Amino acid sequence: MERETIKIGLPRALLYYRYRVLWRTFFQELGMETVVSAPTDRAILERGTALAIDEACLSLKIYLGHVAALVGQCDYILVPRVSNFGRHRAMCTRFESTPDLVRNVFRNERQKFLSYEVDQEMKKAGEEDAFVELGKSLGCTAKAAKKAYKAAKKAELSHHKERVQRYEQQYKKDGMKVLIAAHSYVAEDPYMGRMVSDYLKKAGVIPVRADMADREAALKRSRELSPTCKWEVNREILGGIAMHKGDVDGIILLSAFPCGPDAMVNELITRRVKGVPMLNLVLDSQSGTAGVETRLESFIDIIRFQEGKL
Repeated sequence: MERETIKIGLPRALLYYRYRVLWRTFFQELGMETVVSAPTDRAILERGTALAIDEACLSLKIYLGHVAALVGQCDYILVPRVSNFGRHRAMCTRFESTPDLVRNVFRNERQKFLSYEVDQEMKKAGEEDAFVELGKSLGCTAKAAKKAYKAAKKAELSHHKERVQRYEQQYKKDGMKVLIAAHSYVAEDPYMGRMVSDYLKKAGVIPVRADMADREAALKRSRELSPTCKWEVNREILGGIAMHKGDVDGIILLSAFPCGPDAMVNELITRRVKGVPMLNLVLDSQSGTAGVETRLESFIDIIRFQEGKL
């Protein structure tokens, strides 16, 4: 009798936007199927908001909504624990606590959750070892899991490199360019940051992304703005700004309320980066399209006025 294919659910939120190629390729290499939740809409946000505590950030509320959408649709839902990549290379604490939170919120559901842990500072648990253990927990051999991880990592790095190259070409185009400084799960989510880049395009502005840069190079350049920032992805964004602030006409600091690390880092950016018009745009569950578009329209007019084009 042929064995049924294991289905792994991937919530389309938070780390999905950073690791989607890695995750999909890894499970596919092991002969498993991935099921991705649908793009964020109002129903997903409302479901996640009902499940979360009031103090949770918008991104986490959306994440819980995506997990809820996958319950009962797959054998396992992947909820990783990514704490850090070494000393002074931390992730936001929500990425460390997400598996515990999800298991508690959905404790009454008959749903299995799958996790792996990356904690190179305290537990010396690197990504490759974590994925090998993940594969073994699904009944695969260590050899097969390691082979799948290497193929997945190669695919992930290639995909990111291609995206970075596409964005690098945008800087060479004629016309107004605005740099969006945001986490990928904010910038790419259709219910959050996507509307910002869509509006800019409609207004004839070329949107570029601070996080779409070579990650190692960005980490090094981040020290120009802050030698002490400990959050890995925020450092990548800082580095992207340091690399391209001279190539753009304006910068939008885009975050989800109430993100603590972003609040501190964005304040730092406004103090350290001079000579470039800047808009600090914080999105919450009540942010309407009209209000965001009004602020973007005003920001574009300010840039054009300063450049003598209005």
